[in-house]
Amino acid sequence: MTRHIVSVMGGKDAAAASTYESVNPARTGQVVARVGLADADTFAAACRTAKEAQREWARVPAPVRGRVIASIGRLVEANAETLAHLVTEEIGKPFKEALGEVREIVDTCDFFLGEGRRLYGQTVPSEMPDKNLFTFRNPVGVAAVITAGNFPVAVPSWYLVPALLCGNAVVWKPAEYAAASAHAMYQLFVAAGLPDGVLNIVFADGADTFAGLDKALAEGTVQKVGFTGSSAVGSKIGELTGRHLQAACLELGGKNPMVIMPDADLDLAVEGALFSGFGTAGQRCTSLGTVIVHESIHEEFVERFARAVRNAKIGDPEQDVLAGPLLDQKFADRYEEFLTWIQPHHRVVSGETGKITADNPHHDFTGEGGIYYHPVVVDGVRPDDQLFLEETFGPIVGIASFQTLDEAIELANLPGYGLSSSIYTTDPKNAFRFREGISAGMVSVNNSTSGAEAHLPFGGNGKSGNGSRQSGMWVLDQFTRWQAMNWDHSGRLQKAQMDVADITPDMDFRL
Repeated sequence: MTRHIVSVMGGKDAAAASTYESVNPARTGQVVARVGLADADTFAAACRTAKEAQREWARVPAPVRGRVIASIGRLVEANAETLAHLVTEEIGKPFKEALGEVREIVDTCDFFLGEGRRLYGQTVPSEMPDKNLFTFRNPVGVAAVITAGNFPVAVPSWYLVPALLCGNAVVWKPAEYAAASAHAMYQLFVAAGLPDGVLNIVFADGADTFAGLDKALAEGTVQKVGFTGSSAVGSKIGELTGRHLQAACLELGGKNPMVIMPDADLDLAVEGALFSGFGTAGQRCTSLGTVIVHESIHEEFVERFARAVRNAKIGDPEQDVLAGPLLDQKFADRYEEFLTWIQPHHRVVSGETGKITADNPHHDFTGEGGIYYHPVVVDGVRPDDQLFLEETFGPIVGIASFQTLDEAIELANLPGYGLSSSIYTTDPKNAFRFREGISAGMVSVNNSTSGAEAHLPFGGNGKSGNGSRQSGMWVLDQFTRWQAMNWDHSGRLQKAQMDVADITPDMDFRL
């Protein structure tokens, strides 16, 4: 049965201005949900609703808010398989990966439920007698959270859980093509006891979302914006928030490098490259962009990697496969453009390219009814190639060569992204030298570029973000503001830097 869903603000369904059909990319004839899309005014209205609800939510003691987060975790855990199947149905993510994604919500809740008792401030010594200094974490107010659909429930939890824990209200705008998964997650959050208006979900297209956010910022109803998506849109969000003297929390794209040293375990490196390059059909922000291989092992690695890719199973995401379809037709259209970046000096070593069809099958899989594409490995990529410099959101990986580790680090940093990175080596000196030189916010040693854990900071630099971090204790700085307090109980006005006791040393003393 096709679902019919609309935006919800203040616990009530909101009017829709138009309708969007979210389809199953593995079977495009199946409509997963008909989604009522809101306009810019509805988005702004949701922010006003959140502002009213936030005042009372902030008064709820933080340990009690932590118990609500605990309840969310238990509810998600109890509904894990149902939610994971919905994710698989709506975006084509293999079920095993979808189940892992749902598990990440639980992990995030497990981490933050205790933070309700650890929203610590400090007692600070004063330079004057009879005076005490304190610091406190205060909620920012209303957070507008805009997320992509390739991780329709895990990544939103990195924003929603800490934002709510800290006493903020949230207006969440998920991707339209993953609306059913987002709505199901919203229902689980609300079932945990969140008061009406504390969490609101708005479905809207990009233009109406941007216009609504612009209006809300001007009205002063949004104090923090969290955005996960492309670098191009992220820069526009950053510009908009900057005009209102806000710093958005931006988690953007990546061109994530993997360096393979001569001493690497090649079997392990191939396994890591296969998963990070083609898991979720290469549609992660942390997906492998370019493998940078030492020239002494280049040919051997290429041969092994190409063979693994050719033998990889692509197909029905409900089955045991490496990858299913692309997320949505708009991503397939963009991926077709990426394939035109393959130049005569490149060598496609993985076999066929393009859409998987009866005339262009992947082994015996014809991709009938779905948006399936061949995984592509391109050898001979050069530093000035578009394929080397720009993010390719989809199942395509380039391979380049290097002679020295310093050269590899320079190549890895050249595209200007800085999200995730990886090095395969058995020498600790190589690992630490790479960590020191790479611009990425995340480094893996003998592991893939994908695979974040909920208690570590997630985020990037350069084109990959503005240095903000999601997840772990570090995200608390995104959803709280530090407040300083001084309490003078001396009974007189003591002026800082002036009424300070001074002990005079004898600076002329010598032994």
